[in-house]
Amino acid sequence: TRRAGDTTMTHILAIDQGTTSSRAILFDQNMKLVATAQEEFTQHYPDSGWVEHDPGDLWSTTAGTCRAVIERAGLSVTDVTAIGITNQRETTLVWDKKTGEPVYNAIVWQDRRTADLCRTLRDAGHEDMVTDRTGLLLDPYLSGTKLKWILDNVEGARARAEAGDLLFGTVDTFLIWKLTGGAVHATDATNAARTLLYDIRKGRWSSTICELLDIPQNMLPEVRDSAADYGMVRDDLFGREIPIRGVAGDQQAATVGQACFSPGMLKSTYGTGCFALLNTGDTPVVSQNRLLTTIAYQLDGKPTYALEGSIFVAGAVVQWLRDGLKIIREASETQPLAENADPTQNVVLVPAFTGLGAPYWNAECRGAVFGLTRNSRPQEFARAALESVGYQTRDLLEAMRSDWASHGGAALRDGGAETLRVDGGMSASDWAMQFLSDIIDAPVDRPEVLETTALGAAWLAGMQIGLYPGLDDFAQTWALDRKFTPDMDEDTRFQKYDAWKRAVNATLSF
Repeated sequence: TRRAGDTTMTHILAIDQGTTSSRAILFDQNMKLVATAQEEFTQHYPDSGWVEHDPGDLWSTTAGTCRAVIERAGLSVTDVTAIGITNQRETTLVWDKKTGEPVYNAIVWQDRRTADLCRTLRDAGHEDMVTDRTGLLLDPYLSGTKLKWILDNVEGARARAEAGDLLFGTVDTFLIWKLTGGAVHATDATNAARTLLYDIRKGRWSSTICELLDIPQNMLPEVRDSAADYGMVRDDLFGREIPIRGVAGDQQAATVGQACFSPGMLKSTYGTGCFALLNTGDTPVVSQNRLLTTIAYQLDGKPTYALEGSIFVAGAVVQWLRDGLKIIREASETQPLAENADPTQNVVLVPAFTGLGAPYWNAECRGAVFGLTRNSRPQEFARAALESVGYQTRDLLEAMRSDWASHGGAALRDGGAETLRVDGGMSASDWAMQFLSDIIDAPVDRPEVLETTALGAAWLAGMQIGLYPGLDDFAQTWALDRKFTPDMDEDTRFQKYDAWKRAVNATLSF
């Protein structure tokens, strides 16, 4: 308990373990960001369409940034009241229960190695059953088939799993296990809902799907609320024990951080990929447009559901301009380039580098560029890259509108008008957000706090220990930085989106 005037124990440490870096963010008792530490780590591509992380890198960069952020803020570990964790979702780890030694690298959500297995399961007629229980599609993006691959392909893994010697987890589970010194093997409902193994209606692991994929259930973590007791960080890590009290997958944490607590509210996060979530309340809405039905957050044992659309490549398209084509040195250069693109050229980039996500779900197709001329320059590539994110977002929103309306939902609403709340690195680009507003023909709201993913994880932990306000009061703290409103004429919008749809169809047919 804190005494009046006592300044210790007033900060929440948010761990944000992402696809390309690990970050630690400290928030004070007023939910204001105090300091950030970040460390990138190596991406491994052992084969075409394969993406892996070294579990040791995930752990060392997480622990390292946690220590660094406390030091950077000029605080001591006694100032940290609790920890909230948010994480890249679907990424799959298997480790030894006694030694903590991983049996294989982490297989990343972007990895496509199980595409053939997913096709075989679809052809055998299993997808409807899987979708009915999990809200998901049979796609290599999700954890279940990655876990099966490890058990089937790592020597001795299946026998060890069946003997009860191996544990499975998404990144949150692995970090909790490491932070607590192996004392807690748990996940939250939002991460469980991404594994392809969890029945989101019954709130438990599906024995039917575990049998289908030949996965021993003794490997699976216990599923808890998003704000709950996840044990204590062992004292030798940071100098004292710290309670872990909040956990949510990154897109769900962003939904919480954006205070999208009412049915019909919508947020879109622009990181490596882009993910749009629509709060559907206590009803899991079944999509007619190949969107995913998932859990937005779970508090007091009660899940709140969402429709989700996933774009695999958003910020990653800017990384490609930088690292692949080498036409920019840093991401911020794309905006001035796009502003100076030739308006008479209509270059369209379909960034299907690892296939296309919702609403197409084609794991095999690859990227394409249309409309090139002898005069096409870095400026046109930069504009096409930023525009591709707007087009893909519109694809998602049209599918969501249709599903929500067919379920009796009113127009997607926020404050009386259809509005998209945005966050993530790319949302800092005024050019990209204005184009997004133009192409979806709706207002786009960018909040003052762009670190909504970390804020969501921090709020879950802070609310759970009584440092932060409850749900309704937290929603009142959401503050607007800038509202972008449509400024494109209807003919231009139609022509540009029509060109995008033709480009996608051509890419799919190729």
